[in-house]
Amino acid sequence: ADFTKAIIKPTTELFVRPTRSTHKFAFETFSRRSLPCRQPKPLYNEQTTMAGVEKDPLTFIKEFVSVLLLVFSLIVVHALIIDEQTNLSENVHPALAAVALWGALIWLSMVEGSQASMVGLPPVDIELYRESHPIAAKICERGHKGDNLDRYLMGRQFMVLALVFVINMSGAPIADADVLNLPTPLANCFLKSGLAMILFTCMIGQLNTQVNASHCMLDYLNDHFATFTVWVAMGIEASGLLHASYLIQMIVSMMAGKPVESNEPPRDAFGNLCYWGKILFSVAFLVFAFTVTLSALFDGKTTMWEGVPSAVAVIFFFGLMSVVGMLEGMQIAFFAVAKITEAERNANPWARWTCDLLFGNGGRGLPGFMIGRQLCVVSCFFVIARVTTVDIEDDEDNVLGVGDGAQKFFETGLLGALITTIVASIAWQLVAGAFPLTFLGNPITYGLLRICLFLEATGICSGAWALAALHKSIAGFQKDEVYIGTAEERAALGRGDKSGADGAGHVTGFVPAGQENPLYKEKYNPSSYSEQRAMTLTKIAKMRAEIKETEDGDHKESLETHLKLEIEHLKTINTQQEEHEAHEQERLGTGKEYDTEQDEA
Repeated sequence: ADFTKAIIKPTTELFVRPTRSTHKFAFETFSRRSLPCRQPKPLYNEQTTMAGVEKDPLTFIKEFVSVLLLVFSLIVVHALIIDEQTNLSENVHPALAAVALWGALIWLSMVEGSQASMVGLPPVDIELYRESHPIAAKICERGHKGDNLDRYLMGRQFMVLALVFVINMSGAPIADADVLNLPTPLANCFLKSGLAMILFTCMIGQLNTQVNASHCMLDYLNDHFATFTVWVAMGIEASGLLHASYLIQMIVSMMAGKPVESNEPPRDAFGNLCYWGKILFSVAFLVFAFTVTLSALFDGKTTMWEGVPSAVAVIFFFGLMSVVGMLEGMQIAFFAVAKITEAERNANPWARWTCDLLFGNGGRGLPGFMIGRQLCVVSCFFVIARVTTVDIEDDEDNVLGVGDGAQKFFETGLLGALITTIVASIAWQLVAGAFPLTFLGNPITYGLLRICLFLEATGICSGAWALAALHKSIAGFQKDEVYIGTAEERAALGRGDKSGADGAGHVTGFVPAGQENPLYKEKYNPSSYSEQRAMTLTKIAKMRAEIKETEDGDHKESLETHLKLEIEHLKTINTQQEEHEAHEQERLGTGKEYDTEQDEA
């Protein structure tokens, strides 16, 4: 980080200038001046230097060792490609394998990063960043319209699986691969177990981009590469390939007793015909994919390790998909239960123990789980790719007696990617979104959470933080608050974030809904508004005093801008108090009572 700050950043600033907002309220001044404004609590604040947090020696050692492991993994993977000991380099050419490997890896990084931006930006008013980030504004304008966000997320899930399968074909070692004269224990660890590919993919293609995109959503999405990625994901969904997921969505919604909420008008007759036609096509193709994959597994015609019985291979396949499904569902369930009361979360002992791990210790369990989960999921993806990718010897018959063209298609691994996307990912996410407490209160969830937290604690992927800092400096990414301010500042300007509600049958938790102000569910307490008003008035007084004392013109201008924001915030407090008081009087007049448990919460 010190090297980046001292050498790389000053150099790159000569060539890369991040786009600054020209919004009349000049949000960009907040990051350059030490203003008494509210700063958002940074994600992963216990580790990331992006938030300006000093690292303890243990964290530094973890990152250093992790970076060394990554460098070694890079050397091993490229040695395999050069020696033609990967699937693609052996069957085609090492140059093509190298290009496919890095092309898929770079694209995967954009897919992972753009997801954070697409999911995080719906509540924010597009007009706040239309001028500073025109490409991101166009993407969000289209991507957040109607149910397009769910469509994007479904297509994006298939892209992740497909790209991981391509990376596996390009860089994963073939059977009995041997490079660099590695000692047997080291070869078993990095080659046969797939650790080199897992570290390589996780740190470069996923975690480092997720770290940056979680803080710099606007800068990350403001790119034509992001536009291309979003449109490809939407195109995959529009093809109907994944429409079997919608059938699962309907079944889950009926089981939960909740209707599927949509942000679009009902379909006409032709729209319904196309919709159900795509569902039938997707279900038929999914059945076909299962038929081919299971037939290849029973006949021993996949890249599964030699010596593994066919029945064991099939059980292993379904077991891995169940693990991936649990991890995908846990992610949705954990974010869902974070919004409910502690009493509801602690419905049984397993749920209570799970919540203690997740939300105890300063809340560090949740981000720790996300990192460990990523490592687990990618590991499972690589193993599933090896188990399901069809591969036949020269003297063997094609699977199901198909032609050579169809056989070549089977060998791409896309059938396995389709099965995993629908059955092991989207289906479990939908179930977890409808029944989060069920996911929370079972021993398998607790066990997997323990494993994920252990993997994160080892620091094996801590090098992603160093890569993220380097990437951020070179690209010139800025935090979103530089351009659009904090949520409180946007609210003070009358551009507050949109509210959302959870709905059954959605992959994402944000479903725009016109609901009653949640503030009105609490009892009216004039003193709370008085405290807010007193704090704001204190800030205003301090800023006015500093404006009189400062001689720096730019600093004075930024202080005056922030003073206007605080005055607007004061007006907002007064308006909210008036509305809340009126609502209280109306409630008392109609005899409406508040929920005691909600009041206590």
